[in-house]
Amino acid sequence: MRSPQEILSAILDRPADIDHVRSLVSPDVTYVSLNYSNPDLKRIMPWAGTSHGPESIVNTFQDVGRFWEVVSFEREALFGSEACAAMFGRFTYKSVVLGKAVTSPFAVFARCENDRCTYLQFMEDTFATGASFRSGGAWTFSSDPSGEKVAI
Repeated sequence: MRSPQEILSAILDRPADIDHVRSLVSPDVTYVSLNYSNPDLKRIMPWAGTSHGPESIVNTFQDVGRFWEVVSFEREALFGSEACAAMFGRFTYKSVVLGKAVTSPFAVFARCENDRCTYLQFMEDTFATGASFRSGGAWTFSSDPSGEKVAI
């Protein structure tokens, strides 16, 4: 029997290989990519949100490979329990269309039962990765309670 850490690590070894991923996840695996549901982000990154099945994991990583060149993907920590695993690291992606490179931390959480991953959640600095697609315009933010605005 594999540990959740071994299962998570194996998924991320070849996340775009459907036969490989199917061998590690339940048929109805829940996959959360970046958020639970954000229609605006989904317009920029079509894989964002909650989906089900091994194909959702594979399609995400195939699309990431179409939208960005993966410059690096470094695992920094992996730990877990009898039912869960978490991995932390950093990656650098370079957007294919604009050639903008960004480095982001990542965190992946997996829940496993009966030697299969049943829930997988991938998080990153979506503000940075989304900005690698930004081709123009200004964003104005009003976050400071004192009223000061930030324009980017």
